[in-house]
This record gives sequence, structure tokens and C-alpha cells, in this order.
Amino acid sequence: MFGLEGKVIVVTGGNRGIGAAVVEVLEDLGAKVAYNYRSQPGEKGSLAHKCDVTSLEEMQAFAEKVEAELGPIYGIVANAGITADGLFPRLTPEKWHAVIDANLNGVYNTFNPIIPKMYERKEGAIVMISSIVGEHGNIGQANYATAKAALIGLGKTLGLEGARYNVRANVVAPGFTATDMLKGIPDKVVDKIKLTIPMRRFADAKEIAWATAFFLSPTLSSYTTGQVLAVDGGRHT
Repeated sequence: MFGLEGKVIVVTGGNRGIGAAVVEVLEDLGAKVAYNYRSQPGEKGSLAHKCDVTSLEEMQAFAEKVEAELGPIYGIVANAGITADGLFPRLTPEKWHAVIDANLNGVYNTFNPIIPKMYERKEGAIVMISSIVGEHGNIGQANYATAKAALIGLGKTLGLEGARYNVRANVVAPGFTATDMLKGIPDKVVDKIKLTIPMRRFADAKEIAWATAFFLSPTLSSYTTGQVLAVDGGRHT
């Protein structure tokens, strides 16, 4: 149904959270999934490689390894990201640049060695994991919101540029998702946040993964590019 059997897909930050869920779902759909990690590898996937998205050289080497061992890369899921929160007057240059470097420049470093080959082969699908914060903002997350908003602009642009090469680019914008990023939030705050979500719960990481798989599918979304899908329980409609 999804048409992903045997397709080689690269997922950044695929060892935990949303990335790990994406790897698992894609593998269950028959894809050959390669992912990078910085600390410890996850449990799923065809190829796990330790490297940092902030290094263009490391991501180039990763892409070469994937194609040598698994075959031509069909899909990319740009998921890797970090947070370093603070109200803007207290947002240090170190926090600003760390988030922009990982969450935005890291996407460029991931795409740089892969997209030209996709265009040459005239086949491919790209998914960027943004956030509803990129569309609506969030107090204390100016750096994170800026990077995630930029991914939306990048997705729309690559959707236009890639169309002539049969390479689609789309964006998934998750709302609050039950991952390690939310574990430090006090229960009282969690309860208040859930009251702002019509579905009254956080997303499961696999719900984000299934939306990602839809955009990667050459059958289910073959005529869909440059789009943004909010998976947020109806919080922003």
C-alpha cells in the first residue's frame, strides 16, 4: 500500500523519540532504513552510523556509506534536533547558535550530498520534521521556533524546485509529543497544556511517524509536495 518496500531511507536522529518511531514504522513497511546518532544507537534499522548533523563532512561520509551498503537513497527524514530554551533577553549566543546549527544547518548538511543524486535519478521524497512552534511561536523558544519556521520555508521551496525532477518535499509539524523532551515538565504544567489541546492528550511518537510515512509513500502521496501537515490534536486549526 505504501510502496516503500526495499526503498532506502535516511533518518537523522533515528535513535530515540520521534526519529526512533519513524525508523520502526518505515522498517515495518519494508524500507531499508539508515540513521545517524550522536550518543547511543537505537534498536531498529538496517544501518546505524555515529555522526553529527552539524558537520557537513561527517554527513557526506554517512551518505556515501549508506549508498555503498544499502543502495541509492530514495528518501530523507530530517528529524534531528535539540532545544536550549530561554526568554530572548536571556538567550545566550551559545544557545542561539547551538539550536540553529543543529536544527537548521544540520538539515542543509544532510541534504547537500543526497538531493543532487535524487535529482539525477529523478526519484525521491523528502520530509522535514518541523513543529507547530515554527508556525505559531512559543514563549522561551525563539531559537527553536526560528529554526522550525525555516524548515517550512525550505520545504515549500524544495517542493517547487524538486517537482521537475519527481522529487517531493513536505513538512510534518508535530504538536506536543510524548518524548524525552517533555519529561522535565512538571505534572501541573502538563495538565494545563493538555487542556489547550482539543484531543486532551499528547501525540504518540508513532502518530508522527505514520504522517511521515504517508509523505514518503510514492503511492499515497505521489501528487503531494510543498505541504505542511500539523499533527497536533487540533490545537491550532
